Amino acid sequence: MSISLNTKYLKDFVAPHEMEAAKAQAELAAKTLADKSGLGNDFLGWVDLPTNYDKEEFARIKAAAKKIQSNSDILIVIGIGGSYLGTRAAIELLKSPFYNNLKKDTPDIYYVGNNINPTYLNEVLSICEGKDISVNVISKSGTTTEPALAFRVFRELVEKKYGKEGAKERIFCTTDKARGTLKQLADTEGYETFVIADDVGGRYSVLTAVGLLPIAVAGCDIDAIMAGAKQAQDELSKDFDNNDCYKYAALRNILYSKGKNVELLVSYDPSFTMMAEWFKQLFGESEGKDNKGIFPASVTFSTDLHSMGQFIQDGSRIMFETVVDIKKPKQDFFLNSDAENLDGLNFLTNQNMSVVNRKAFEGTVLAHTEGGVPNIVLELEDTSEKSFGYMVYFFEKACAISGYMLGVNPFNQPGVESYKKNMFALLGKPVTKIRRLHLKLSLSNINHIYFHRVVLI
Repeated sequence: MSISLNTKYLKDFVAPHEMEAAKAQAELAAKTLADKSGLGNDFLGWVDLPTNYDKEEFARIKAAAKKIQSNSDILIVIGIGGSYLGTRAAIELLKSPFYNNLKKDTPDIYYVGNNINPTYLNEVLSICEGKDISVNVISKSGTTTEPALAFRVFRELVEKKYGKEGAKERIFCTTDKARGTLKQLADTEGYETFVIADDVGGRYSVLTAVGLLPIAVAGCDIDAIMAGAKQAQDELSKDFDNNDCYKYAALRNILYSKGKNVELLVSYDPSFTMMAEWFKQLFGESEGKDNKGIFPASVTFSTDLHSMGQFIQDGSRIMFETVVDIKKPKQDFFLNSDAENLDGLNFLTNQNMSVVNRKAFEGTVLAHTEGGVPNIVLELEDTSEKSFGYMVYFFEKACAISGYMLGVNPFNQPGVESYKKNMFALLGKPVTKIRRLHLKLSLSNINHIYFHRVVLI
């Protein structure tokens, strides 16, 4: 098992009878998931994905990755939300947050289409000057504003640099199997395409072509990733008493029922930072609806102890921590002694730095639990590809179980579209004239109310 649950720090916060009561709820949620009888059951393709993924496409992914590695200095990954977060999380965890700066025989990877900031775009374009580039655009429809804008720019750049024919060898589209603007364009222009399955939502898609192509380009072993996910699929189908995934989902809901409305995902490894961002989308977009849900946040210790530690230790008792304890670091550093000992740190020397980091973990968990903050500890074996695949599946299944226990649909995101409609209306998109009029009236009413409040004050 690549992840195991440690509950030793929860004894003052969760009683055995509470876990027993939650057990029945978790088992019902698990049965609902297995039977595909719950809300959002048309988005359950991820459940058996580690077993039933498309082997032919998987081979094409590896071939495309080798092609990009052989002819490109830079891979531009265009996507937003689940279309890039899992990729970036994997590469930073498995390789390094400094991946682009390290000596390697694989291309640098830059992410665009995840914002609408012109400075960011111009800086990436500047980096690409004089370099051979390939592009992987990831969008089911091809019309989501952020990636569509970025793809327009980088498609033009690639075609200008290599010509229409050359662009066919350097543009890769991960999109809908049969529909959508991007699929039509890819078919027309002859770009190689990979499929975003209809039954796998974006935040659950990192183990599909959405994540696997750029992850493979970075030199990660995607066979091992899928093997880890397959192990998780097998092990995390056991009964509640033998299933740490179900227990974690149950604990989250018990703590939520006690007013712990914020979950802090904690790590002691900076390479885990983007993994936490992926986690926040997974749980936030899955559970945050119907005026319910645990707000997912994250911190990286010991760094954030010097900024957020005060609040965690002594602020509002609204949160619990889920600590990812990586048992085996990728590297270690031996601390030598200093003859003068001006900094007074010789007491830390003649040992590995990982030991110091572990004592920081142990001391912090004790302090926070004594301060009234429950701590769930998830022990991750290491940061290998196999462990990454296992962890992804663990969190995906825990999220589904937890969402069903909460009484929401874990697989839709009805609130996401609202801002898009408003933005399109304000920008004057032709098909949204009625919406634009409605929005103007709404803004007018807001201004009217604000004006009268100011006058009254």
